[in-house]
Amino acid sequence: MQHDTFQPELWKTLASDILREAARLGASSAEVDIDYSKGFSVSSRLGEVETVEYNQDKSVEITVYAGKRSGTVSLSDTRWEPIKTAIEAAWHIARFTEDDPYSGLADPKDLAFNYPQLELDFPWALTVDEAIELACNCEKEGLAMDKRIVNSEGVTVLTSEDWHLYANSEKFLGFYPCTVHEISSILVAKEKDEMQRDYSYTTACDPSLLVPIKELAKQAVERTVGRLGARRLETQKVPVIFLNEEARSLLGAFVAAMHGENLYRKSSFLYDQLGKTVFPSFINIAEHPHLPKGLGSEPFDANGVLTRPNVFINQGVLQSYAMGVYSARQLGLHTTGNAGGVHNLTISTGQRDLAGLLKLMNKGLLVTELMGQGTNIVTGDYSRGACGYWVENGEIQYPVQEITIAGNLREVFARIVEVGKDVDTRGNIRTGSILIEEMMIAGEG
Repeated sequence: MQHDTFQPELWKTLASDILREAARLGASSAEVDIDYSKGFSVSSRLGEVETVEYNQDKSVEITVYAGKRSGTVSLSDTRWEPIKTAIEAAWHIARFTEDDPYSGLADPKDLAFNYPQLELDFPWALTVDEAIELACNCEKEGLAMDKRIVNSEGVTVLTSEDWHLYANSEKFLGFYPCTVHEISSILVAKEKDEMQRDYSYTTACDPSLLVPIKELAKQAVERTVGRLGARRLETQKVPVIFLNEEARSLLGAFVAAMHGENLYRKSSFLYDQLGKTVFPSFINIAEHPHLPKGLGSEPFDANGVLTRPNVFINQGVLQSYAMGVYSARQLGLHTTGNAGGVHNLTISTGQRDLAGLLKLMNKGLLVTELMGQGTNIVTGDYSRGACGYWVENGEIQYPVQEITIAGNLREVFARIVEVGKDVDTRGNIRTGSILIEEMMIAGEG
């Protein structure tokens, strides 16, 4: 995969031509997003190649404004004639829609005219044949480690190079490349008549940061075998630890609740909560958009606004919402550079690792997998299917399955006892495992 397959100067010229054509038609302003990605994935199962998929995707989104009216058109064709037709269609839509007092481009003083050049572009010099060999070797390692591993649902190796360009008629044009690489393994274990499956994965911007396949296979084996002998629990209220990778989804609910779009629609339990206590006083939550090799790093947001470190929770208190230009105007506030989402959201941690949290909890549930979509951002009600381990005397006793954990996010956040220092960096939300003082477990009885 070489960079000469993508020519940034051509896309920059195309963006400028789009803005010029929109102005010629009479648009008061315009903006354009161009995204391009190229890569491949291979998957193998039981030593055989299952799939080899190549992807080369591009999209162009054009928005034109007639004062406070706007029209948007998206297409994947980058030839000029279809682009020109799309600009005309967007202009037609803009002239016949109603005024929206909150629409329009970002204020020029907020635009990222001097955006940082981030370390996000690390192409993987990997051929398809090498990827297949890597997948087969990873699977072979897993199948040989434990006689209870009887099958595999496959190993997938993925590599992708992405380019993003945003330009508008305030003479802003920003462009940056980034890469994502991933290896995942799914195994099946059997003991007597019981079968269980589980997985492990590694993902990174820089392929040199991927977990070696022997270690990845070991993680997948331990997780899969560890689920054998799973039981149900009696319905009860107990302390709960969310393993770091599942704690991400818990913080994801917080991100959704503080997202500007949900707030101006009054569809969030955090509406009108600025300055109020949401977490315990030892909790701080911030974002770091310029981390080198960060999977959530971006130099500017979807509005072209310069991204910056933002503190959302300081000593438990909600300091800021996450807003783009439009939602900020709706709320009578100022953009935080979060059009498109947050960037490397990070929660403060304590001094204990996962083993330390288990000791602190003493007795309760360790959640290692969540299922379903039972999160109501409007009310904060939370109910998810779960698997994990029952813990007593600070030690894992046996695996559990077919249970549901439930609570209200207001109470769940307020009842955080500690966040572990076992931070998982495999995503845009970076957190350690989280110990909650008490939640309801619905099981038998």
